[in-house]
Amino acid sequence: MTYPQIGLTRTGPLPDGYRHLRYRTRIGSGPAVYAVAGEALLTFRMHRATGARIRTDAERAVPGVRLTVGLGPVSAPCEVVWSAQEEDRTGFGYGTLPGHPASGEEAFMVERDERGDVWFTATAFSRPAGALMRLAGPFAVLVQHTYARRCGQVLRRLSTVGR
Repeated sequence: MTYPQIGLTRTGPLPDGYRHLRYRTRIGSGPAVYAVAGEALLTFRMHRATGARIRTDAERAVPGVRLTVGLGPVSAPCEVVWSAQEEDRTGFGYGTLPGHPASGEEAFMVERDERGDVWFTATAFSRPAGALMRLAGPFAVLVQHTYARRCGQVLRRLSTVGR
């Protein structure tokens, strides 16, 4: 890993010295939406449906699984550092490996609240790992926020098709 604060997207608080991302959106309601959304997260289906190029060494997100996320000309190696599949929370977090343009961690979570509403949350802390990312500056932040919103849109579509 290229950062020492492994797992903080799950346990918090997010560490100082990094840019923080917190994005949350409602994707639907009910147990079927929750089940489909959780499965789409854990099988990387959501990521693939965004148009990102995803290569993994396993079919499900469990700790130790390595993946490469490709967006445009950038390929970013990562490793799943935690995963959860609980009654009302499903998701995982991955951390950056050498060769990733950033250093930090990003998590994707689906949660069902007490009313049955289903929410998608993306949480991250990151900072540039090299000159390219430092030069990208605000553009890199915009790409990360846009990707989080795109994940929410795609997950909403995947989990409510035919309902």
